[in-house]
Amino acid sequence: MAEIQVKGLAELHKVLQNLPEQLEKKVLRNALRAGANEFKKVAQAQVPVKSGALRKSIRVKTSARKGRYRLKATIVAGNAEAFYAHMVEFGTASYYTGSGRTVGGPYEIKPSKSKALAFLGLARDAVIHPGIHPQPFMRPAFDSGSEAAINAFADSVRKRLGKEGAL
Repeated sequence: MAEIQVKGLAELHKVLQNLPEQLEKKVLRNALRAGANEFKKVAQAQVPVKSGALRKSIRVKTSARKGRYRLKATIVAGNAEAFYAHMVEFGTASYYTGSGRTVGGPYEIKPSKSKALAFLGLARDAVIHPGIHPQPFMRPAFDSGSEAAINAFADSVRKRLGKEGAL
């Protein structure tokens, strides 16, 4: 992983101290959103696409708490339609929905006496599901999108402070 150096934070701190708190929050919140949107773009480009629902579910949320510098931006993947985002990112182990036993391999499902096990529209004696291999898209987006995010953050702050006449 490459090391990223950020310069000018002391100067930014001085400028922000001279702004009213509400304006400071707006400036920083917009800058955080701009930076987080860079991560979002990379994540959307790297996510595996089958229906497109998972790609559409990637979004940026910002929130603020009372007090100075209590802002955060969060990149979220998944919603009611794309509830499986974490399963794609981290993968799943082999699994089953009945009784079975496994030791170092996939589960084998045995149907109960009361009902048959259906898989792919056919009744089966046993079904083996190997799980899903991880296909990370959020973590690599963070690794490869950091420099672009920092640049977007800085550009947003410069632009907004220029409008306010603080620079």
